[in-house]
Amino acid sequence: MKIIACYSNKGGVGKTATAVNLALAFANAGAQVLLCDLDPQGASGFYFRMKPSKKLLDEAFFKDVDRFAKAIRGSDFDNLDILPANMSFRDFDVFLSQMKNSQTRLRKALKGVAKEYDIVILDCPPNISMLAENVFEAADHIVVPVIPTTLSERTFEQLLEFLADKADRQKIVAFFSMTQKQKTLHAETMTRMRASYPGRFIAGEIPFSTDVERMGTHRAPVATFAQNRPAAKAYDEVYRQLRAHIEGPVA
Repeated sequence: MKIIACYSNKGGVGKTATAVNLALAFANAGAQVLLCDLDPQGASGFYFRMKPSKKLLDEAFFKDVDRFAKAIRGSDFDNLDILPANMSFRDFDVFLSQMKNSQTRLRKALKGVAKEYDIVILDCPPNISMLAENVFEAADHIVVPVIPTTLSERTFEQLLEFLADKADRQKIVAFFSMTQKQKTLHAETMTRMRASYPGRFIAGEIPFSTDVERMGTHRAPVATFAQNRPAAKAYDEVYRQLRAHIEGPVA
């Protein structure tokens, strides 16, 4: 089982859209996928028309394997299951602070369903917290969408600095999101960041698109209603490059 975290310490960068579209792409390729929504806002579950579980409350997420498994729901798509969030997830840091081995609790929770899935995708809330440290420890790969603006560049630098002594930086796979190449700032920022962080950014980019915004209206991944549009093709390219990164070079 590979654990892929869709994470950013900055909000509004397209993190949930990335998690949702990658989950469907891996499932369509034949992998057994679990999309685990860790954000109490529950956007990933919303996109897949899932209501939050009323039983997976408080510290049960980390302590009760049976309730964790029973909270997982099948989606309308083959090979893709969803663990929807609920508002009690907002207190994860409180629960974790009271547990022994607090930085490994997320990995232990996911281990209970490891035999059922090839890929687990984590949709993470946008902050650096105790939960985030659990994500960094548990994830095999940390996928980071970056809008090519000054503030996003700054938060990406902060993330790398934080991970310097906390986790392996090699887990980070970044890509540019909501790009508008007609904007000079976007073009300059992408060029500069690719030069500053060689090998850190994959070539795939997600353009700023109303089709991505329409995911909320359709409550579905973009490929289900705009398959031949630029945004859907861009997510497919990001998926292909991420998969190649995960599988590594062929010997």
